[in-house]
Amino acid sequence: MCGIFGCIMKKGNAAPVIHASLKRLEYRGYDSVGIATLTNGEITIKKDQGKIDDVHKLVNLDDMAGNIGIGHTRWATHGAPLKVNAHPHVDCTGKIAVVHNGIIENYNELRNELENAGHQFVSKTDTEVVPHLIEEAFKKNPAWTLTEAVIDTIKKLCGSYALAVISTKEPEKILCARNESPLILGIGKDASYCASDLTAFLPMTNKAVLINDGELVTLTPGKYEIKRIQDGSKVVREPKVIDWSPEMAVKTGYPHFMIKEIHEQPATLRNTLRAQEHYLDLISTFLDRATEVYLVACGTSYHACLAASYMFSKLAFLPTYPVYASEFVEQHGKSVNIDSTILAVSQSGETADTLGAVTCSQQRAATILGLTNTVGSTLTRVSRVYIGQQSGPEIGVAATKTFTSQLSVLAQLALRLSTKRGKVSQDEMDYLAEKLETIPQVVETIILTQEEKVKALAKKYKDAKIFFFLGRGINTATAFEGRLKLMEIAYMPAIAFPAGESKHGPISLIEPGFPVVFICPKDGVTHKTLIGNIQEMKARGASIISIIEEDDEEVKAMSDDYIEIPKGIPEVISPIPFIIPLQLLAYYMAIERGINPDMPRNLAKSVTVK
Repeated sequence: MCGIFGCIMKKGNAAPVIHASLKRLEYRGYDSVGIATLTNGEITIKKDQGKIDDVHKLVNLDDMAGNIGIGHTRWATHGAPLKVNAHPHVDCTGKIAVVHNGIIENYNELRNELENAGHQFVSKTDTEVVPHLIEEAFKKNPAWTLTEAVIDTIKKLCGSYALAVISTKEPEKILCARNESPLILGIGKDASYCASDLTAFLPMTNKAVLINDGELVTLTPGKYEIKRIQDGSKVVREPKVIDWSPEMAVKTGYPHFMIKEIHEQPATLRNTLRAQEHYLDLISTFLDRATEVYLVACGTSYHACLAASYMFSKLAFLPTYPVYASEFVEQHGKSVNIDSTILAVSQSGETADTLGAVTCSQQRAATILGLTNTVGSTLTRVSRVYIGQQSGPEIGVAATKTFTSQLSVLAQLALRLSTKRGKVSQDEMDYLAEKLETIPQVVETIILTQEEKVKALAKKYKDAKIFFFLGRGINTATAFEGRLKLMEIAYMPAIAFPAGESKHGPISLIEPGFPVVFICPKDGVTHKTLIGNIQEMKARGASIISIIEEDDEEVKAMSDDYIEIPKGIPEVISPIPFIIPLQLLAYYMAIERGINPDMPRNLAKSVTVK
């Protein structure tokens, strides 16, 4: 997730407006920033790595001439957070500039074609192919308009994008386009704006036009024209008046970042499924060679690792050992050696305990692999190979979209490794890969159809003294994560166990009305056993809350309350959709109890001290 902004005005300099607007978008990314303006037939660019205020002190982002310009604040996915990788990016001639939010899946293929045609690239980003493609379109078709060249370019792109383009060829307009990345227009009397979020232009105008996938926009001062990219037909869409406050706009109308980020998960999961093939292959190769593999993480990331240990075992027949990073040195520090491989998972890439485990392992010559949401973090620098989970900045303290993104990447690694090792039939691999591709839509369906039911559950159980979470197999990890969310966000005591362990002590707590949450996927061998566990709890008066598949009438009949998940999800990837209701439950339980879910007491987003 990055932030893009563009503006074109009848008079005045665009740069100060772009600078201020990017500052309002900084929550979308903050590892580098850049602005391009156009005047007197030339494009001027100022950009650098770092937060906006730091870059402004170095280069003065306001001191740029021109009434038209584009800007970008970055959260790195391709290429480290360096000046050379900061947007805007230009073609070989410097006459075309582009900013981009999203992921171009086929950029490697396009880059190779362009380099073979003589184009010179300077960055490691996927975005840089776009200005070069436009340049190439003009070379082959000198009479084309900028619109024709941009449409030709867009039709070559696979992936997600919100693009804004300026060119000295037609210096009186901005072109922008969208596919699966947000893009919204702001229309003023003498100026037009495009942005990732309306918060960017809300101080200038409250007249907004939402752009849909597959649409191209031409902006001129105070005017706009929308066309469908596929056939060039015009789209008529009137502006809407937005009455949000600036604070509401930052959260795109949601009351808190946590619920906003829960709702973003269909989009972030789609982006995660665009993980770079090259790095998936490299990491799976290292895992395949390893004598022993440790999955090392803290908190929510540890729960992702716990689920991954089941994935690697079931799909690739590879034993892996999930370990709390804070315990790793004491538990395994002396036994790690040159044949050990450490897959460290950290949203921030700066988690102190995780880095401590990595340092210990490095000293004993182990291979370090990384999975993180922050390119350029310490974890990416110390890893032999790393991969980004591509879920964008997460502002809420509770990890929601980063958890499901980690699970998605780990599932892709397990599938890739299974193919390498030939342990599971290709038909089953193809089936699981197809099902993983459907997960973003499944998550979207859960949020649309089950959120109101979860709200009602929160009202019903808000005064409970304690909660119990039980799952079996891979969904033991789901139970642990559901418990963690409820504790950290709603301050409710909660217990989680593998369901089979509940008879070994925890069942003594059960009394009439005690809420017990069961995670019950129907696929796999655990379903019948879970039914026995439910009966044990119900016989002692527990209130049974079940997360079930739609057609699971047997468990539904035994439950006091239930949340339904679309059927047909293979058990090995079921934690991704099954955690969604538990995230929502924690959020709405906090709301019912009068707690701000974005600011849980005593917690920080990134734990950088031991």
